[in-house]
Amino acid sequence: MSAKQLEQAALATKTAFLFPGQGSQKIGMLADLAEQFSGVKATFAEASEAVGFDLWHIAQSGEGLNQTEFTQPVLLTASIALWRIWLELGGIMPKYLAGHSLGEYSALVAAGAMSLGDAVKLVNLRGKLMQDAVPQGTGAMAAILGFDDEKVIELCAQVSASGQGSVEAANFNAQGQVVIAGAKDAVDAVIALAKENSGKAIALPVSVPSHCSLMKPAAEQFAEALEQTAIELPRIPVIQNVNAEIATDVAQLRQALTAQLYQSVQWSKTMQFIQDQGVQYVAECGPGNVLANMAKRLPNIEKAFPLDSTGRLEDALNAILMAEGKIA
Repeated sequence: MSAKQLEQAALATKTAFLFPGQGSQKIGMLADLAEQFSGVKATFAEASEAVGFDLWHIAQSGEGLNQTEFTQPVLLTASIALWRIWLELGGIMPKYLAGHSLGEYSALVAAGAMSLGDAVKLVNLRGKLMQDAVPQGTGAMAAILGFDDEKVIELCAQVSASGQGSVEAANFNAQGQVVIAGAKDAVDAVIALAKENSGKAIALPVSVPSHCSLMKPAAEQFAEALEQTAIELPRIPVIQNVNAEIATDVAQLRQALTAQLYQSVQWSKTMQFIQDQGVQYVAECGPGNVLANMAKRLPNIEKAFPLDSTGRLEDALNAILMAEGKIA
């Protein structure tokens, strides 16, 4: 299928694909699919050759799986393996693609904006730079539940102004669910304030405080690598994390990927955008079902499917083909 045909096929559908970010990894991911589809291990072999270490071994053994520099290329590769299976089985072209944090790179590979090899090298570096930007144990993230976005921003500003360190809203995931990131003491202080105000707060088991100003040094170095990477405009529209918009040129795309390291992920706005554009079905193309579960709560999304096992993939394929009128 030519690039033009790909674009036309995508625009005709009411489906969006969502690619998950860090936290969705699990030991043994895609093992059952690998038994049935040779393309899974072939995709992992292609990506492993690019980065110089065995991504399939990490995914199956768990060795180093939760180290950011390894987590990111493994998750991206798993998502692209699933995307390729979807296409191999005759799955429809989505109208839009979107990825949560790291998942934005998976979306860009799926959309033909960059090669898998270049992308895994980029996110491997991204992980290293993020890890090096903040000394181990000094940064933290937490999910704040039960408040609107403005209240969480207010709590972060209150703590940041108190001299306990910098803390910011990092991911606007859904109504009443905002993830914060920053200095550990500051994050702990916001957790305490949230509970005092009758909200809920859950500290997240992460080693890096993503999407906050502590990542600016990493972003400056990462921008240099982005400039050296071949990038084209996506053939299927990719909604950007930082502004819930679609890039109109490659320079804007690079800028948004750099800013993504230290700015908030606008996931709520991203999901509102796809609903406003008439999307009714979503599929989560990667391990897990976090994004699919969040999408199920949205008023205009009729169905949301994870794809990370043979059974789930077949169910999604048949249901979406039927919903889109491709099969009776």
